[in-house]
Amino acid sequence: MEKVQHKNVSVNGIKMHVAEIGEGPAVLFVHGFPELWYSWRHQMLYFSSKGYRAIAPDLRGYGDTDCPPEITSYIAFHIVGDLVALLDVLGLEQVFLVGHDWGATIAWYFCLFRPDRIKALVNLSVVFRPRHPLRKPVDILREFLGDDYYICRFQKPGEVEEEFASIDTEKVVKGFLSSRGTRPPCIPKEIGFHQAFAQSPATLPSWLTEEDVHYYAEKFKKTGFTGGLNYYRNLDKNWELTAPFSGCKIQVPTKFVVGDLDLTYHIPGTKEYIHNGGFKKEVLNLQEVVVMEGVGHFTNQEKPDEISAHIYDFIQRF
Repeated sequence: MEKVQHKNVSVNGIKMHVAEIGEGPAVLFVHGFPELWYSWRHQMLYFSSKGYRAIAPDLRGYGDTDCPPEITSYIAFHIVGDLVALLDVLGLEQVFLVGHDWGATIAWYFCLFRPDRIKALVNLSVVFRPRHPLRKPVDILREFLGDDYYICRFQKPGEVEEEFASIDTEKVVKGFLSSRGTRPPCIPKEIGFHQAFAQSPATLPSWLTEEDVHYYAEKFKKTGFTGGLNYYRNLDKNWELTAPFSGCKIQVPTKFVVGDLDLTYHIPGTKEYIHNGGFKKEVLNLQEVVVMEGVGHFTNQEKPDEISAHIYDFIQRF
């Protein structure tokens, strides 16, 4: 890891921290919540050894990248704008794009807004969902999963941050990264995240070390979790602002990988959407779908070698 280079660059009105290693065709890795560039540590070393230039930023609101205070500074256009500006700063006309969790959502938006900058996409965990013409996303989530669903709980500014602040940051990180539940996470206020994280496994999964947890925790102690939570708080605003893109399809060559124990795979209707043709109708150049047996949500960290091979197998064709 000491070979990974770090720098701060000015993009789209903020300072962004970027980690990179290697030379050759560029692969841009986009992390999710509650993660950092560090989530791609294994893939970065793998791809640099294969003759690629691996690039992994901390997204705005995370790690050593600026955290603007306004909720509306975390709209999809801001995040994609940061990444487009990053490519410009690095002198890259096109890249291979890889996303996970919220990073996958941002990657879908990237391919929707600026497909000219993407050679091919590998997305992990989160499928592309077409924009509903009439209903806002949070309303849909509340109807199907209730007010206690974690994304619904995240909507009120400050409330979840107060709960997280009362818990040791390392415990919060362990609680998220060690989770193996496949049911939609519902955390009633009377139970709270404190009790939910108290039920986390006493020992870390084999793929996660105390050193890893410490790295994440030190960064989140500095920034807090508000930046990451603000991505969720803009779900409805993204819906409003992307009205001009309603009905547009993803046309970039795409591979999708998900674990069969990933909670996103078990959201009602998702399996049917993926396997019965709905996904393919929206992602026109969807070339491969891989469901990894016995794998949870944090696929790129849980099965780093297999995920790296899946990505490499796909992008080397282009």
